[in-house]
Amino acid sequence: MLGQHSVPFWSPRYQAHMCTDLSMPALLGYFMTMIYNPNNVALEASPITSVAEMEVGEQLCELFGFKTKPANANDPTPWAHITCDGTVANLESMWVARNLKYYPLSLRKAMDDADGPLRFVPDAFSVRTCQGRLKPFRELSAWELLNLKLKTILDMPARLYSEYGITPTWLQDALDGYNIQTVGKDLLDQHYKIGAKNTRYFVSGSKHYSWPKAAALTGLGSDSVVNVNLDVNGRIDVDKLEAQLEKSLKEEQAVLAVVAVVGSTEEGAVDPLRKIVALRQRFQALGLSFMVHADSAWGGYFATMLPRDDDDDDDDPRAAMPGRDLGDGGTDGLVPDLSLRVETQEDLFALRYCDSITVDPHKAGYVPYPAGALAYRDGRIKNLVTWTAPYLSRGAEGDANMGIYGVEGSTDFSALWAALSLPSDDFVCVPFNMLPSEATGRAEAVEEEKQRIRDEILGKTNAQIVSGDRGRKPGDKTMALLRALGSDLNINLFALNWRYPDGRLNTDVDEANYLMSRVIQRLSVDSPDDKTTAIPLYLTSAELEPQVYGGGCLENFKARLGLEHDTRESLLVFRNVVMSPLASFSTRGGFINMLGDTLKAVVAEEVCQKRNEDGPDYHSFWVHGTEDVFLSYRPMLNIAKHRQQVILGVELDAAGARAYRQLAGNTEDEIVLKTSHKIDLAGLLAVFQNGQGQDDDVVFRGNLATRSHGVVAAHVRVRVTRVVKNRPLNRGAQDDAYPSGFTPFYLYGTAAEQHMDHMLVQSPNISLSAGSVALALSDNGGGADAISAALASDNGAIVTLDDVHEAAMQPFSPESLERPSFFFRPGQSFRVSVWRDPRGVNESARNMLADLRQAQKQPLAAGTLTLGDDVVVDVDKTNRDPFRDSGDAKVGRWRERFRTVGRGI
Repeated sequence: MLGQHSVPFWSPRYQAHMCTDLSMPALLGYFMTMIYNPNNVALEASPITSVAEMEVGEQLCELFGFKTKPANANDPTPWAHITCDGTVANLESMWVARNLKYYPLSLRKAMDDADGPLRFVPDAFSVRTCQGRLKPFRELSAWELLNLKLKTILDMPARLYSEYGITPTWLQDALDGYNIQTVGKDLLDQHYKIGAKNTRYFVSGSKHYSWPKAAALTGLGSDSVVNVNLDVNGRIDVDKLEAQLEKSLKEEQAVLAVVAVVGSTEEGAVDPLRKIVALRQRFQALGLSFMVHADSAWGGYFATMLPRDDDDDDDDPRAAMPGRDLGDGGTDGLVPDLSLRVETQEDLFALRYCDSITVDPHKAGYVPYPAGALAYRDGRIKNLVTWTAPYLSRGAEGDANMGIYGVEGSTDFSALWAALSLPSDDFVCVPFNMLPSEATGRAEAVEEEKQRIRDEILGKTNAQIVSGDRGRKPGDKTMALLRALGSDLNINLFALNWRYPDGRLNTDVDEANYLMSRVIQRLSVDSPDDKTTAIPLYLTSAELEPQVYGGGCLENFKARLGLEHDTRESLLVFRNVVMSPLASFSTRGGFINMLGDTLKAVVAEEVCQKRNEDGPDYHSFWVHGTEDVFLSYRPMLNIAKHRQQVILGVELDAAGARAYRQLAGNTEDEIVLKTSHKIDLAGLLAVFQNGQGQDDDVVFRGNLATRSHGVVAAHVRVRVTRVVKNRPLNRGAQDDAYPSGFTPFYLYGTAAEQHMDHMLVQSPNISLSAGSVALALSDNGGGADAISAALASDNGAIVTLDDVHEAAMQPFSPESLERPSFFFRPGQSFRVSVWRDPRGVNESARNMLADLRQAQKQPLAAGTLTLGDDVVVDVDKTNRDPFRDSGDAKVGRWRERFRTVGRGI
């Protein structure tokens, strides 16, 4: 089963998740070590693998530019260790940041308490504040204690030993009743009058989910994790980060750390690390100090692509990457330093100035799951999370007992996506990262640059590109364009949109998402019956949510796709992670171009323009009323021709009226009128409302039918006399959430007889319609007159079921209608309020309900509404998608196949 149905990560056709073939040394090491099952928590349980972990940790430190062999033998050395994954590494880094921030507070309290174990430390013991002023430690304010530099804090134990003979072992025992790991954060906060919300941990909006989890586990609380919005490139917005730091400084909110994401898992973005490090320097001069952590679980291994140079100034991040000679490359295949943007190289180079770094070898390190790692620039920091005294571990080397520390005991493809679609195609492919020409704002310049990509990059090796660049000015070189394409690393994010036959771009986000969902279904495995060998290209998808990408990034991407961008809808996107070196090796054979052609062919087959066509079609209505007849339209949210909520007042011809009155009240079936021929319903209603047509222009023919009797009157002449509602139901007209705290209905009819239709403000939804409802008002009669006036007005009325909470019940399934608790049944009574509809007949209802009660203050009337026998419900047709295959219990089939294997063993 595994051989037949596992995803072929090793194939260059697989371009989806962060998975590919594993390296042979990693696999062999994994297999061999499992046999011996070592435990690196202590040297005696793992004499060889503990040393191997030390060696690997040192190699990782060197990779990030940490000085493993400092010029001064007394300087601290870096340290790194292995964790099970990046989540645990991130958790440990936050644990360290918390302990570091509170260590001076614990030390000071141990000195200040009358019976404190460190009360004998002389008043002359002084430290430098982060602003460089030398002050007696006992005179520092709580704010100054919270903002000491990392090195100042880590130097204290050694200084207490060298100046006063206090050994690290005794110091740890003395602080046991004072440190945050023993007494907790709350006691120290109370003692120093630090507010509950006065600690902050700044992270990029593209953060991994592990950060709020880590804040909860470390006792900081997830509210202390502050998201900083992204810029249009998906990187942390440095200006907004600076504003947040300014606010923290002004309000004296301690900042534990700023996390830079070096390789976001969605779009492969590298936060501007060099600017973040520079910000720390600036704010330390102002009195605010914090750690800088690089979450480079994905991007850390890309530091291998930097030139090795140990001559940089390790203490001055301003001496980082800018102006360094990176060479011209020019060898065949992938040229390491040339496949990265210049700014990405600079930010990777700035890793050496971070205090801690997370990296996942099981991602870009090509080793099996699970494998994470955490590296510290100053290795002494690990002593803040150890549960034994430093310098006392047994064995050959002090740090060999690794387990006592920590929580545990693509540019070719970016060019392809950028130039994939032609103006003549019925779809567009837009990369998340903007092309250089997009800055001009001219569509012609963008198309010219796309053509240049097709001519000078696609199908070419790096050697051919470099050869063609000889003699060109630096700004004109094709290699410069290649480096500017795509994301900061090797994750390419892109999205699709489709065109109407006349060339217009679709503007509905929901419809663009629909196309992409159909394509991803073709290019991924979602059933045990799928043949993995038959899928020509593997991609994966993600959602850009407004909560994370809002504030400019998501809106900009939607606008570039030609979509509405003023609504808070998530956007489905494709992710292409270039992990397989075989894809690049196959450039000469046109392999990448072949994958592009494959995607184009699939998209061409899945562009579903019929779903969004205008024009004539068959339409059906529920029929309500006795004297005055009303038609309640049966919408279909997945077909444009039927994506509206319509309520009509009509006149039936004599035969039709007679047949209808014979049925009304004498059948338990719903009475349906279906047009007997295709009509352009939208056009017919427009003619009626404009008042420009003749009588015959607002007439159509329909068949009156029930489930039991079939067609009881054919070709009934139906004349529209009033349009009560004609509201769009496309995604741009929908609310961002279902109604909360009530369920809304359109109330319509006459003073003598009222009917109601459920307001559809989100998708998927349920159609609920009831004729001849009974309203019992709680006032003395004034409400009835107000309701009658509203029903006769152009806008009409809305009735809310005040004790029925719609959001809690959505989305409805066909099975939910059979439950005894289903609320919409004949004879049911509800507490209701009746309101004026504030919008016109044809206006969208988007965001109307949120302001309804606040705007009108008081309803027209309140009371009880009771449903009669004329009650109809539909969830199937309303949500049916005739262009999508119906699914089945795919996961259930997988489980049954495993049970079959189990029964056979």
